Amino acid sequence: MKMSWMHRTIQTAAGCPRLTKFTFHPPKMVEVEFENGSLYHLSAEYLRIYSPAADSKIRSVGGEKVICGRRYVGMMSAEPIGNYGVRLLFDDMHKTGIFTWEYLFHLGSSKFSLMRNYIKILKKHGLSRDPRLLVRRTK
Repeated sequence: MKMSWMHRTIQTAAGCPRLTKFTFHPPKMVEVEFENGSLYHLSAEYLRIYSPAADSKIRSVGGEKVICGRRYVGMMSAEPIGNYGVRLLFDDMHKTGIFTWEYLFHLGSSKFSLMRNYIKILKKHGLSRDPRLLVRRTK
């Protein structure tokens, strides 16, 4: 189920171009387009690990906050919040982060460096993007 919002008046911060189109492609992607022509495809994993919510199931490792094991996370719904953002519901039941249009622009324009840094931190702490496998031992 693809969902687009183009009919709303979308507000952004002064330094951020105005959002012109938001398209939800569940379960794996959000597409955002801005008036300056920038078009970003943001994966569910990327949005989940950079969720602005305080309770985003962050693991603290050596003082660094790391979310791991979210490679296959999906998005179940997208709910507009006023005229400034969207709340995404992920299939790991995370739903408290509100992604403002300005924050989505930041995530889109910084995607390469943010993902590179994320993978670097995971490797540093011996963690993975893949979910942990639970192995049942039998006697």
